Amino acid sequence: MTRRYNKLIFIALILMLINTQAAYGGVVNMDINGNSVETLEILFLLTIITLLPSLLIMMSSFTRIIIVLSFVKNALGLQQTPPNQVLIGIAIFLTLFTMSPVLEEINTVAYEPYKNEEISQEVFLDTASIPIKTWMLKQTGSDELQMFLDMSRDEAYKETENIDELPLTIIIPSFITSELKRAFIIGFLLYIPFLIIDMIVSSVLMSMGMMMLPPVMISMPFKILLFVVVDGWSLLFKTLIATFN
Repeated sequence: MTRRYNKLIFIALILMLINTQAAYGGVVNMDINGNSVETLEILFLLTIITLLPSLLIMMSSFTRIIIVLSFVKNALGLQQTPPNQVLIGIAIFLTLFTMSPVLEEINTVAYEPYKNEEISQEVFLDTASIPIKTWMLKQTGSDELQMFLDMSRDEAYKETENIDELPLTIIIPSFITSELKRAFIIGFLLYIPFLIIDMIVSSVLMSMGMMMLPPVMISMPFKILLFVVVDGWSLLFKTLIATFN
């Protein structure tokens, strides 16, 4: 109910601002550091800031990493260990590690010139989007990109030869689809050795006539032992980082 009321209040606020603008025949402005800023523009920027964490998550390596970590947790048969907060923290710092070259490039070519007032805000946004677009396109499969190009209503994008000129509205969903596909493939491959252990333990228990004993209770220590012996966490992190081009 609280979320519903918040949405209603937000919509009412926007309608009130629009009615105020229509009534006075002008634009509602605010002065920030001597510059006039429209109130609706401020609301738009606040909305973008609210959605920024979700956008950054879907435009980085976080999606693939957190899905693979969840697969590993389920394959081991562990319910509460490690906690979800720990997995999310691991995914965040691995994402920062894999995305650090892109962030450094954005800082060098876009943020520093913008901070020094050498380029405008529009140029800053265009320049900052180039490294992240290039990185996402390296991770995006050609089939997924072509699928969204075929579904696009703009014929100009379908005929373009330079894929770097494609907008983020096409690149982001293509990238997300490719990330989900790769994450599930990696998760399936990780499941196989643990599934074999479950099958062996289940067959042994059946041959011994111990049908009332849950096989998961016996196989879990062996799966944890296997994961520790092969140094599973280091191997998993190294393989995950190596999957990014």
